[in-house]
Amino acid sequence: MWLGCAALSMMCSLAMAQTPQPFPRPGQQPAPATPARPPAPPPAAAPATPRAGVDPATPTEATLGFPIFTGAQFIASYDAGRGQRFYVFGAAAPFNDVVTFYRVQLKDKGTQVFQDPPTYTFEIGKFNDSTMAFPPGVTVKDFMSGGSQGYANPKLGAQPARFPTVVQIVPAPAGTGRP
Repeated sequence: MWLGCAALSMMCSLAMAQTPQPFPRPGQQPAPATPARPPAPPPAAAPATPRAGVDPATPTEATLGFPIFTGAQFIASYDAGRGQRFYVFGAAAPFNDVVTFYRVQLKDKGTQVFQDPPTYTFEIGKFNDSTMAFPPGVTVKDFMSGGSQGYANPKLGAQPARFPTVVQIVPAPAGTGRP
């Protein structure tokens, strides 16, 4: 993101550095063009770190207590209340592949909670309504059903541009044990 802002800033400064030339009038000889300024050197790149390109807020399987579908991209997390958070991931894989992955990994067949759009939940662990807002588990939703083009990737220019499948993980609140 920083690199994109730097490039945009450089393009704006180059565009503003050009002197506008008046339109020639009938009978006037065009003025000789002034030589263009050489472009400014690009800004020095920040030194690479071992986690370059990875959002430091990206949760891991260890922090979530749940497996993350292979290749899934972290999108965002939201406060769910009562010490819980939702963690949303986009998967470039088809819905059925993601559901099968969680069936195998969690050793649970899951529950189809919606037929259209197809949505499966895997509730793992005990729900305690006095300490939890939602049961710990994984929800998988098909964003390609009904003619949809998929869930738009919120990271501009990132690939894929749209995710066919979205995975939501709700871990147990801290201090209540892992599912």
